[in-house]
Amino acid sequence: MTGMWRPFALGGAAATAVYLLDLSPAVNGGCALLLGAGTVAACTVGPRRLAAEPRHAWPLVGAASFAFLAGVILRPVVTAAGLPLIADAFTVPGYLLLFAFLTQMLRARQSLEWHTALDGLIVCLSGGLAATLLLALPAAEVTGRPALVTALAGLYPLFDVVVLMLGLGLTFTARAWPVSLVALLGGMTMLLTGDLAYAIIGARGELYSSPLLDAPFLVAYLLLGITALHPSAVLLGRPSRPPVPAWSGRRMALLIPALAAPYALVLAIGDTPGHRLAIAVAGALIVALLLLRATTAVRAQASAQSLAEHRAGHDALTGLPNRRTISHEIERLLGYLHPGDESVWALLLDLDGFKYVNDSWGHDTGDRLVVEVAERLRARVPSGVRVAALGGDEFLLTAIGDNAYARRLLESARACFERPFVVRDFELKISASIGIASAGPDGDPEELMRDADTAMYQAKSAGPGQATVFDSSMHDQVRERIELEVALRRALGEGELWVAYQPIVRLESGRPLGAEALVRWVHPERGPISPAVFIPLAEDAGLIRPIGTYVRQEALRQLAAWRADGTVAGDFYLSVNVSAKQLSDPSFPLVLAAELLRFGVPAEVVALEMTESVMMDGSGATPRVVYELRELGVRLLIDDFGTGYSGLGYLRRFPVTGVKIDRSFVVGLGADDEAGEIVRAVVAMSQALRLSVIAEGVETRVQRDVLAGIGVTNGQGWLWGPAVPPAEFAAHWHAAGAAATLAGPE
Repeated sequence: MTGMWRPFALGGAAATAVYLLDLSPAVNGGCALLLGAGTVAACTVGPRRLAAEPRHAWPLVGAASFAFLAGVILRPVVTAAGLPLIADAFTVPGYLLLFAFLTQMLRARQSLEWHTALDGLIVCLSGGLAATLLLALPAAEVTGRPALVTALAGLYPLFDVVVLMLGLGLTFTARAWPVSLVALLGGMTMLLTGDLAYAIIGARGELYSSPLLDAPFLVAYLLLGITALHPSAVLLGRPSRPPVPAWSGRRMALLIPALAAPYALVLAIGDTPGHRLAIAVAGALIVALLLLRATTAVRAQASAQSLAEHRAGHDALTGLPNRRTISHEIERLLGYLHPGDESVWALLLDLDGFKYVNDSWGHDTGDRLVVEVAERLRARVPSGVRVAALGGDEFLLTAIGDNAYARRLLESARACFERPFVVRDFELKISASIGIASAGPDGDPEELMRDADTAMYQAKSAGPGQATVFDSSMHDQVRERIELEVALRRALGEGELWVAYQPIVRLESGRPLGAEALVRWVHPERGPISPAVFIPLAEDAGLIRPIGTYVRQEALRQLAAWRADGTVAGDFYLSVNVSAKQLSDPSFPLVLAAELLRFGVPAEVVALEMTESVMMDGSGATPRVVYELRELGVRLLIDDFGTGYSGLGYLRRFPVTGVKIDRSFVVGLGADDEAGEIVRAVVAMSQALRLSVIAEGVETRVQRDVLAGIGVTNGQGWLWGPAVPPAEFAAHWHAAGAAATLAGPE
């Protein structure tokens, strides 16, 4: 769809050129019908395929195109038959539909304001005066045709002036003019040109003279089709900057000609009492509208200033006080305290798993969830408690009270998360990590919020839904976390990270089928850092994508080397973990395809492991990325299967090729009947869907035998060895001599 506008533009230009040759009425009608029908189809299908917003506005321009097409095709025929109003019966509604479309676009771009509407009235009044005196009245003197036909012939240019003015209004919130906006304005200009030509011949008593008069309308059709088909159509409904101020140069460029028109008309044709009266009345109305505009502009400025002040102190998403405002409020509360009085308490809440919500369901769902949390907090906590939004998914509660009051406030905050949140038809069960701090009369607002933030991070490290009261030792822990993040950034740049490989084997024979590539980090001073420590840190610090890229490329390079020297067989595959953020990148399949080509690795010997949460993302780019990866030929595995929210429905909708049973279900095999039933259910479901099954965390022969009895064919775990450096892996698992040593310890 993104490239359809070019052939449409070439075809439309060719149809217009043939029309202008005026070969025959039939050829002309065919060209007009072809171009007009193409424009109607483009305006109907194009915005829908591009998901252009607002969706309810684009059908209006499609309907307007159809109405104009009917008018253009019918006009020569009905004019010859003496019934020109039949063509007008289609054309006039077309203008009304176009008015409605542009109004909806202005509303979507937040450009429809009172002074904008008054500008439109002033321009309409001025243009109507000029059109009436210069075109409609001379046309009315022509005898032998209905008065309504005469009036319309003179007023069509006024319709076009209004349309063009509304189109120019879209530019008031645009930093640049994309192709669709330029094409739209060009189409409006062509409509004005064509109607002016018809109005001029109408003033001479003619209704139709030659196909040349229709050329501007054909060009207008062509430009409207380009508007709807070009990828930049998605930008038409999105403001890229605030509206132009009421008295800006761009607005005055529209107003000044309208204000000058009555004076110019007095000089040009103000030689009769009727003309002078009409000009005087219209001029008085224009002055009245201008005064009203000035009043509304002043009020709008005052309202905008008040709104700006409110926004400066409140969160844009939730409407709650922001950090600056709540800091002033804490300072005020601290001023009420005296030595020995109660304390000012600050409870800082951070939503657990919020990044997962954004990555899986999209940022719109995440924003809606934040709004829902804010509404529950305001409704649940006592009226004297101040609730603030600190940005993202953090909230702050502050109030004066003793220790018992702080505990009650904590319980009130936790109660907000007892029921699931229903957002966009999804039921989300989340919790919040809460940091608690207090200050006395000598306290500082920023220090109080910092202490609550420190306690919150300590609570988050203890697990979801935990609450921690601040103590001074936590500063050292926060400092250590910051130092570790800095060290991780350095490690990524200086090559301290490396990739280890753990075998994936066939349970029956112990033959290696593949290996999982796992990232490892050895700090130069602290020694090995557990992935359980630095992977969450990488997620929070925005480092997971570069780390994922490094591991993937290093694994592909190593696999290519092993295949070249015969260390592994031709069907041996490498499994690499990919994060939800990587899978939300539309370019990821192309990047992976380029890497496979670069290292000379076939796609079928590469497996990508993703978490169950990826399958919950029904919006955004993730589903398409997953399908494109499968079309590329790589295997797709669901890691830690059974611990998240996956079910049969999700597995059927996504093109996954296998699942990895989480180690938490494997560890209980042979001793826990429930664990065995869960594994048996997963195997049955996977076999029904023709998915491969790998059991993770296999450590004993008992677990291996139970898994084999259930029907699991592949395994991974310490029974066959831990993840080791590539040289050690190659020495132990070389294809030539591995078969005799793979059964595992007795």
